[in-house]
Amino acid sequence: MATHATSASFTPDDALDLLFSPNLISLEVKNALHPDVHVRPLASTDYRRGHLRVLSVLTAAPDTGEEAWCTHFNFLRNSGRTYYTIVMVEKASDQIVGVGTVFLERKFQRGISCVGHIEDIAVDERQQGKKLGLRIIQALTSISENSGAYKTILNCSDKNIREFSTYIIIHSVQLTSFFP
Repeated sequence: MATHATSASFTPDDALDLLFSPNLISLEVKNALHPDVHVRPLASTDYRRGHLRVLSVLTAAPDTGEEAWCTHFNFLRNSGRTYYTIVMVEKASDQIVGVGTVFLERKFQRGISCVGHIEDIAVDERQQGKKLGLRIIQALTSISENSGAYKTILNCSDKNIREFSTYIIIHSVQLTSFFP
């Protein structure tokens, strides 16, 4: 995975090409963050801010190069109100320290509604224990609810059930098939 030099200056939202409007992120979540951390949508330049590095805390996130990363970013953005990836940015370094995604599955049930699926919650190991994961989940749940979802599902590993179940109820079991 490529390493990138950190920038000493924080890049404000209005200077970035974002995945979606930052207005969709709950003001309550923004206000609950430490002043040294900023939450915003994924930006087209976040490959250089360590997006894959943070995801690698969760699972394998091989570096396929900036061009492939940008192509995928544009695919997500052009998918029409489906993918909402947010990042936590450490202001001092302008580097990503947390990430998470909610995607909306369109349903015929419940009056042609949708279900939010929270995935890929990852926090830089140096930032764990500061409730960034909780804030990411709260922000994504709010986006899901405000997008009309009738429920939001969080998939997590067995080791995270205890932590996440303090603010999300355990409702059912998911069976998974993994492919190479």
